[in-house]
Amino acid sequence: MKDLARLRTPIKESVELALNQQIQMEMVSSSRYLAMAGWCDRNGFDYSAGFFYKQSEEEREHAMKFFHYLNDQGATSISPEIPPVQQEFDTLRSIYEGALEQEIAVTDSINRIVAICRRESDFVTEELLKWYIKEQMEEEYIARRCIELFGQIPADQIFELDKQLSEVSYDGNAFE
Repeated sequence: MKDLARLRTPIKESVELALNQQIQMEMVSSSRYLAMAGWCDRNGFDYSAGFFYKQSEEEREHAMKFFHYLNDQGATSISPEIPPVQQEFDTLRSIYEGALEQEIAVTDSINRIVAICRRESDFVTEELLKWYIKEQMEEEYIARRCIELFGQIPADQIFELDKQLSEVSYDGNAFE
């Protein structure tokens, strides 16, 4: 019986390394969102807490998608170490601003991996990354929209703003 592992083209080392770094970035993002959710819960921002709990789980799912992909391709996926993350925040707005900064960093990282895939002619991995690119467009849009709402509601109505932030969604038409 032939060794099937020898019949496929393995992922290049540079792509494998970049994807493992992305796994760590996604898991750190998950941890950050969890900390944001905890702060919101402790400070009575129930709707934002729910939003960030959901974001935390999504980031973990993104990491796992990369993790499984590497394994499915015969590469080595690495369970990352997660450094401590910030637990306390100044304001609800600062949390959303931090979320946007985080999403921009993830987008930049995904774009860097696409460039590596193109350099290595790894079109299979690049195809996988198309899903992440679309996801990042949505994530950045939602974070920006949430921040925009802070300028539309007086500071003394912050709990009403919390409710409105929970209703922000991406309708898929923002770029048309």
